[in-house]
Amino acid sequence: MKKSMHTLVAGLIAALMSSVAFAYPDKPVTIIVPFAAGGPTDKVARDLAEAMRKHLNNQTIVIDNVGGAGGTLGVNKAAKAPADGYTLLVHHAGLATAPALYRSLPYKTLEDLEFLGMINDVPMTIVGRPSLPANNMAELRTWINANKGKINLANAGLGAASHLCGLLFQQAVAVDMATIPYKGTAPAMTDLMANQVDLMCDQTTNTSGQIESGKIKAFAVTTPKRLTTPALAKLPTMDESGFKGFNVTIWHGLYAPKGTPKPILDQLNAALKAALKDPEFVKREEALGAVVINDNRVNPAEHKKFVEAEIAKWGPAIKAAGQYAD
Repeated sequence: MKKSMHTLVAGLIAALMSSVAFAYPDKPVTIIVPFAAGGPTDKVARDLAEAMRKHLNNQTIVIDNVGGAGGTLGVNKAAKAPADGYTLLVHHAGLATAPALYRSLPYKTLEDLEFLGMINDVPMTIVGRPSLPANNMAELRTWINANKGKINLANAGLGAASHLCGLLFQQAVAVDMATIPYKGTAPAMTDLMANQVDLMCDQTTNTSGQIESGKIKAFAVTTPKRLTTPALAKLPTMDESGFKGFNVTIWHGLYAPKGTPKPILDQLNAALKAALKDPEFVKREEALGAVVINDNRVNPAEHKKFVEAEIAKWGPAIKAAGQYAD
Protein backbone atom coordinates (compact mmCIF):
# COMPACT_ATOMS: atom_id res chain seq x y z
CA MET A 1 0.00 0.00 0.00
CA LYS A 2 2.77 2.40 0.98
CA LYS A 3 4.65 1.55 -2.22
CA SER A 4 1.62 2.17 -4.41
CA MET A 5 0.92 5.47 -2.62
CA HIS A 6 4.56 6.51 -3.14
CA THR A 7 4.27 5.64 -6.83
CA LEU A 8 1.04 7.64 -7.12
CA VAL A 9 2.58 10.70 -5.46
CA ALA A 10 5.66 10.45 -7.65
CA GLY A 11 3.45 10.23 -10.72
CA LEU A 12 1.47 13.30 -9.67
CA ILE A 13 4.67 15.29 -9.08
CA ALA A 14 6.03 14.25 -12.49
CA ALA A 15 2.76 15.23 -14.13
CA LEU A 16 2.77 18.58 -12.35
CA MET A 17 6.35 19.28 -13.41
CA SER A 18 5.48 18.34 -16.97
CA SER A 19 2.51 20.70 -17.03
CA VAL A 20 4.62 23.50 -15.54
CA ALA A 21 7.27 23.04 -18.21
CA PHE A 22 4.60 22.89 -20.94
CA ALA A 23 3.09 26.18 -19.81
CA TYR A 24 6.45 27.86 -19.34
CA PRO A 25 6.92 30.68 -19.99
CA ASP A 26 3.51 32.32 -19.78
CA LYS A 27 4.80 35.75 -18.73
CA PRO A 28 7.93 37.87 -19.35
CA VAL A 29 11.31 36.45 -18.37
CA THR A 30 14.00 38.64 -16.79
CA ILE A 31 17.72 38.27 -17.49
CA ILE A 32 19.88 39.93 -14.86
CA VAL A 33 23.09 41.49 -16.19
CA PRO A 34 25.41 42.31 -13.27
CA PHE A 35 26.91 45.34 -15.03
CA ALA A 36 25.80 48.70 -16.40
CA ALA A 37 23.76 49.05 -19.58
CA GLY A 38 25.79 49.60 -22.74
CA GLY A 39 28.70 47.40 -21.72
CA PRO A 40 29.84 44.22 -23.51
CA THR A 41 27.97 41.79 -21.24
CA ASP A 42 24.83 43.85 -21.68
CA LYS A 43 25.21 43.64 -25.47
CA VAL A 44 25.63 39.87 -25.35
CA ALA A 45 22.59 39.46 -23.10
CA ARG A 46 20.36 41.62 -25.31
CA ASP A 47 21.36 39.76 -28.47
CA LEU A 48 20.86 36.43 -26.71
CA ALA A 49 17.45 37.47 -25.37
CA GLU A 50 16.25 38.33 -28.87
CA ALA A 51 17.41 34.96 -30.20
CA MET A 52 16.09 32.89 -27.26
CA ARG A 53 12.61 34.42 -27.12
CA LYS A 54 11.79 32.81 -30.47
CA HIS A 55 12.06 29.46 -28.70
CA LEU A 56 10.26 30.50 -25.51
CA ASN A 57 6.73 31.11 -26.78
CA ASN A 58 7.90 34.49 -28.12
CA GLN A 59 7.68 35.85 -24.59
CA THR A 60 9.24 39.19 -23.80
CA ILE A 61 12.67 38.94 -22.17
CA VAL A 62 13.54 41.94 -20.02
CA ILE A 63 17.12 42.93 -19.24
CA ASP A 64 17.69 44.02 -15.63
CA ASN A 65 21.05 45.79 -15.19
CA VAL A 66 22.15 45.30 -11.57
CA GLY A 67 25.66 46.76 -11.43
CA GLY A 68 27.96 47.14 -8.47
CA ALA A 69 30.58 45.26 -6.47
CA GLY A 70 32.21 43.72 -9.53
CA GLY A 71 29.04 41.92 -10.55
CA THR A 72 28.40 40.26 -7.19
CA LEU A 73 25.24 42.29 -6.47
CA GLY A 74 23.62 41.05 -9.65
CA VAL A 75 24.70 37.45 -9.08
CA ASN A 76 23.32 37.56 -5.54
CA LYS A 77 20.00 38.93 -6.77
CA ALA A 78 19.75 36.12 -9.32
CA ALA A 79 20.78 33.45 -6.82
CA LYS A 80 18.15 34.64 -4.33
CA ALA A 81 15.35 34.98 -6.92
CA PRO A 82 12.41 32.53 -7.03
CA ALA A 83 13.52 29.32 -8.73
CA ASP A 84 10.73 29.35 -11.29
CA GLY A 85 12.57 30.05 -14.52
CA TYR A 86 11.49 33.68 -14.74
CA THR A 87 14.78 35.11 -13.48
CA LEU A 88 18.00 34.22 -15.28
CA LEU A 89 21.57 35.54 -15.21
CA VAL A 90 24.10 36.28 -17.94
CA HIS A 91 27.60 36.71 -16.55
CA HIS A 92 31.16 36.55 -17.80
CA ALA A 93 34.41 35.17 -16.37
CA GLY A 94 33.94 37.40 -13.34
CA LEU A 95 31.77 34.65 -11.91
CA ALA A 96 34.91 32.51 -11.62
CA THR A 97 37.20 35.28 -10.38
CA ALA A 98 34.94 36.65 -7.63
CA PRO A 99 35.84 33.88 -5.13
CA ALA A 100 39.46 35.10 -5.24
CA LEU A 101 38.69 38.83 -5.45
CA TYR A 102 36.25 38.85 -2.55
CA ARG A 103 37.09 37.41 0.84
CA SER A 104 33.39 36.90 1.49
CA LEU A 105 30.55 36.43 -1.01
CA PRO A 106 26.82 36.46 -0.20
CA TYR A 107 26.33 33.38 -2.39
CA LYS A 108 28.14 30.13 -3.19
CA THR A 109 29.17 30.17 -6.84
CA LEU A 110 29.00 26.44 -7.50
CA GLU A 111 26.07 25.70 -5.19
CA ASP A 112 23.53 28.51 -5.55
CA LEU A 113 23.14 28.56 -9.34
CA GLU A 114 21.97 26.20 -12.04
CA PHE A 115 24.42 26.14 -14.95
CA LEU A 116 22.53 26.29 -18.26
CA GLY A 117 25.35 26.52 -20.81
CA MET A 118 28.07 28.73 -22.25
CA ILE A 119 27.31 31.48 -24.77
CA ASN A 120 30.56 32.74 -26.28
CA ASP A 121 34.27 33.37 -25.94
CA VAL A 122 35.25 37.02 -26.34
CA PRO A 123 38.82 38.07 -27.17
CA MET A 124 40.34 41.10 -25.46
CA THR A 125 42.16 44.02 -27.06
CA ILE A 126 44.94 46.24 -25.74
CA VAL A 127 43.79 49.78 -26.58
CA GLY A 128 44.92 53.31 -25.83
CA ARG A 129 43.86 56.94 -25.99
CA PRO A 130 43.95 58.51 -29.48
CA SER A 131 46.73 60.97 -28.54
CA LEU A 132 49.09 58.24 -27.30
CA PRO A 133 52.45 58.61 -29.11
CA ALA A 134 52.84 54.84 -29.68
CA ASN A 135 51.38 53.30 -32.86
CA ASN A 136 52.22 49.61 -32.42
CA MET A 137 52.99 47.20 -29.60
CA ALA A 138 56.77 47.65 -29.83
CA GLU A 139 56.39 51.42 -29.52
CA LEU A 140 53.86 50.98 -26.73
CA ARG A 141 56.27 48.80 -24.78
CA THR A 142 58.97 51.48 -25.12
CA TRP A 143 56.54 54.20 -24.05
CA ILE A 144 55.43 52.20 -21.01
CA ASN A 145 59.01 51.67 -19.87
CA ALA A 146 59.77 55.37 -20.33
CA ASN A 147 56.73 56.50 -18.35
CA LYS A 148 56.78 54.28 -15.29
CA GLY A 149 54.76 55.76 -12.46
CA LYS A 150 52.80 58.04 -14.80
CA ILE A 151 50.47 55.63 -16.63
CA ASN A 152 46.73 55.31 -16.02
CA LEU A 153 44.99 52.04 -16.83
CA ALA A 154 41.19 52.23 -16.98
CA ASN A 155 38.78 49.42 -16.18
CA ALA A 156 35.04 48.98 -15.79
CA GLY A 157 35.24 48.23 -12.06
CA LEU A 158 36.72 45.65 -9.74
CA GLY A 159 36.13 42.17 -11.12
CA ALA A 160 35.17 43.42 -14.59
CA ALA A 161 36.78 41.78 -17.62
CA SER A 162 38.89 44.89 -18.23
CA HIS A 163 40.15 44.77 -14.64
CA LEU A 164 41.16 41.12 -14.90
CA CYS A 165 42.93 41.57 -18.23
CA GLY A 166 44.59 44.70 -16.88
CA LEU A 167 46.07 42.72 -13.98
CA LEU A 168 47.64 40.24 -16.38
CA PHE A 169 48.84 43.00 -18.70
CA GLN A 170 50.69 44.78 -15.88
CA GLN A 171 52.32 41.49 -14.92
CA ALA A 172 53.29 40.88 -18.56
CA VAL A 173 55.00 44.27 -19.01
CA ALA A 174 56.38 44.18 -15.45
CA VAL A 175 55.20 47.74 -14.82
CA ASP A 176 52.68 48.80 -12.19
CA MET A 177 50.10 51.28 -13.41
CA ALA A 178 47.56 53.47 -11.65
CA THR A 179 44.33 51.57 -12.18
CA ILE A 180 41.25 53.75 -12.58
CA PRO A 181 38.00 51.86 -11.89
CA TYR A 182 34.78 53.15 -13.45
CA LYS A 183 31.15 52.24 -12.90
CA GLY A 184 30.87 50.33 -16.14
CA THR A 185 32.63 50.03 -19.48
CA ALA A 186 30.83 52.91 -21.19
CA PRO A 187 32.22 55.71 -18.95
CA ALA A 188 35.69 54.16 -19.05
CA MET A 189 35.59 54.12 -22.85
CA THR A 190 34.32 57.70 -22.92
CA ASP A 191 37.31 58.90 -20.91
CA LEU A 192 39.72 56.84 -23.00
CA MET A 193 38.40 58.45 -26.20
CA ALA A 194 38.69 61.86 -24.51
CA ASN A 195 42.38 61.27 -23.62
CA GLN A 196 41.60 61.32 -19.88
CA VAL A 197 43.21 57.90 -19.32
CA ASP A 198 46.02 56.13 -21.16
CA LEU A 199 45.24 52.46 -21.65
CA MET A 200 42.62 49.77 -21.26
CA CYS A 201 42.34 46.06 -21.98
CA ASP A 202 38.76 45.36 -22.94
CA GLN A 203 36.55 42.96 -24.84
CA THR A 204 36.19 43.16 -28.61
CA THR A 205 32.44 43.43 -28.07
CA ASN A 206 33.10 46.89 -26.67
CA THR A 207 36.17 48.06 -28.60
CA SER A 208 35.58 46.95 -32.21
CA GLY A 209 33.41 49.90 -33.19
CA GLN A 210 35.72 52.45 -31.58
CA ILE A 211 38.77 50.87 -33.22
CA GLU A 212 37.14 50.82 -36.64
CA SER A 213 36.09 54.47 -36.35
CA GLY A 214 39.58 55.51 -35.25
CA LYS A 215 38.38 56.92 -31.92
CA ILE A 216 40.99 54.90 -29.99
CA LYS A 217 44.29 53.22 -30.81
CA ALA A 218 44.56 49.44 -30.85
CA PHE A 219 47.78 47.51 -30.30
CA ALA A 220 47.07 43.79 -30.00
CA VAL A 221 44.52 41.04 -29.45
CA THR A 222 44.78 38.45 -26.69
CA THR A 223 43.98 35.31 -28.69
CA PRO A 224 46.48 32.66 -29.85
CA LYS A 225 45.63 33.48 -33.49
CA ARG A 226 44.79 36.73 -35.23
CA LEU A 227 41.12 37.61 -35.59
CA THR A 228 39.41 37.80 -38.97
CA THR A 229 36.88 40.60 -38.42
CA PRO A 230 37.61 43.70 -40.56
CA ALA A 231 38.24 46.04 -37.62
CA LEU A 232 40.68 43.67 -35.92
CA ALA A 233 42.31 41.59 -38.67
CA LYS A 234 45.45 43.74 -38.84
CA LEU A 235 46.14 43.57 -35.11
CA PRO A 236 48.95 41.23 -34.00
CA THR A 237 48.44 38.84 -31.13
CA MET A 238 50.12 39.47 -27.79
CA ASP A 239 52.05 36.27 -28.39
CA GLU A 240 53.39 37.62 -31.70
CA SER A 241 54.32 40.84 -29.92
CA GLY A 242 56.70 39.07 -27.57
CA PHE A 243 54.32 38.27 -24.70
CA LYS A 244 54.44 34.50 -24.97
CA GLY A 245 51.46 32.69 -23.49
CA PHE A 246 49.37 35.86 -23.01
CA ASN A 247 46.10 34.31 -24.18
CA VAL A 248 42.97 35.69 -22.53
CA THR A 249 39.34 35.36 -23.54
CA ILE A 250 36.33 36.41 -21.54
CA TRP A 251 33.50 33.91 -21.77
CA HIS A 252 29.81 34.37 -21.02
CA GLY A 253 27.35 31.86 -19.59
CA LEU A 254 23.66 31.56 -18.75
CA TYR A 255 22.41 30.66 -15.26
CA ALA A 256 19.22 30.19 -13.21
CA PRO A 257 18.60 30.08 -9.44
CA LYS A 258 19.35 26.77 -7.76
CA GLY A 259 16.29 24.55 -7.52
CA THR A 260 14.66 25.60 -10.78
CA PRO A 261 12.60 22.59 -11.93
CA LYS A 262 14.47 20.33 -14.33
CA PRO A 263 11.82 20.45 -17.08
CA ILE A 264 12.23 24.23 -17.17
CA LEU A 265 16.02 23.95 -17.10
CA ASP A 266 15.83 21.53 -20.03
CA GLN A 267 13.58 23.94 -21.92
CA LEU A 268 15.92 26.84 -21.27
CA ASN A 269 18.96 24.83 -22.34
CA ALA A 270 17.17 23.85 -25.56
CA ALA A 271 16.28 27.50 -26.22
CA LEU A 272 19.91 28.50 -25.56
CA LYS A 273 21.26 25.89 -27.97
CA ALA A 274 18.81 27.03 -30.64
CA ALA A 275 19.79 30.67 -30.08
CA LEU A 276 23.49 29.83 -30.48
CA LYS A 277 22.69 28.47 -33.95
CA ASP A 278 20.54 31.45 -34.93
CA PRO A 279 22.24 33.01 -38.00
CA GLU A 280 21.45 36.58 -36.92
CA PHE A 281 22.84 36.01 -33.41
CA VAL A 282 25.99 34.38 -34.79
CA LYS A 283 26.42 37.24 -37.27
CA ARG A 284 26.14 39.86 -34.53
CA GLU A 285 28.62 38.08 -32.29
CA GLU A 286 31.15 37.50 -35.05
CA ALA A 287 30.94 41.17 -36.08
CA LEU A 288 32.14 42.00 -32.56
CA GLY A 289 34.96 39.47 -32.65
CA ALA A 290 33.19 37.02 -30.33
CA VAL A 291 33.18 33.28 -30.98
CA VAL A 292 29.85 31.53 -30.36
CA ILE A 293 30.24 28.31 -28.38
CA ASN A 294 29.58 25.13 -30.35
CA ASP A 295 31.29 22.53 -28.17
CA ASN A 296 30.14 20.47 -25.17
CA ARG A 297 30.22 23.52 -22.89
CA VAL A 298 26.69 24.28 -24.10
CA ASN A 299 25.63 21.40 -21.82
CA PRO A 300 25.00 22.21 -18.12
CA ALA A 301 27.39 19.64 -16.64
CA GLU A 302 30.29 20.65 -18.88
CA HIS A 303 29.54 24.32 -18.32
CA LYS A 304 29.84 23.85 -14.56
CA LYS A 305 33.02 21.79 -14.93
CA PHE A 306 34.54 24.56 -17.03
CA VAL A 307 33.72 27.22 -14.42
CA GLU A 308 35.28 25.06 -11.70
CA ALA A 309 38.48 24.94 -13.77
CA GLU A 310 38.37 28.71 -14.32
CA ILE A 311 38.09 29.31 -10.56
CA ALA A 312 41.21 27.21 -10.08
CA LYS A 313 43.05 29.07 -12.90
CA TRP A 314 42.30 32.67 -11.95
CA GLY A 315 42.67 32.34 -8.18
CA PRO A 316 46.51 32.22 -8.07
CA ALA A 317 46.89 35.11 -10.58
CA ILE A 318 44.59 37.39 -8.58
CA LYS A 319 46.18 36.51 -5.26
CA ALA A 320 49.64 37.13 -6.73
CA ALA A 321 48.52 40.62 -7.74
CA GLY A 322 47.31 41.23 -4.19
CA GLN A 323 44.14 43.06 -5.24
CA TYR A 324 41.09 42.29 -3.16
CA ALA A 325 37.70 43.91 -2.82
CA ASP A 326 37.53 43.52 0.94
